Formats: sequence, structure tokens, C-alpha cells
Amino acid sequence: MTFYRKNIGGLHQAVRIALGVAVAVATFVYLTGAAAWLVALGGAGFALTGLVGYCPMCAMAGIGKGSAS
Repeated sequence: MTFYRKNIGGLHQAVRIALGVAVAVATFVYLTGAAAWLVALGGAGFALTGLVGYCPMCAMAGIGKGSAS
């Protein structure tokens, strides 16, 4: 049993994965130093939320699948 429920759809997941990976790769091409690692980790985290299918910020705002709004 999982502690979360998927709250983003399939297309949203695919876009999150693609954008997250693109940000992580582009970061190492265009940035250097500690800033590159921080931005790349942000991109990787964004891609991970797509891979898992759960967005914590969307859940807190009540946005996504199964929400009343």
C-alpha cells in the first residue's frame, strides 16, 4: 500500500519527466559550479514527481485528479 495517491494524469506526468530531464541536462551544458548542481537537482526532483505520478504542491492546493475543484 502506498502513502500517496496519484494526482496527476498521464500527459502531465510525461511533460514533467521531459521538462525535468531537459532542465537537468541543460544545466550542466550552460552552468558551472554549485549553482549547476542545485538547478540540476531541482530538475531531477521535478522529473521524479512525474515518474511517481504525485505532485505534493498540487495535493496541498487541491489541484489534480479526484479534487472537487
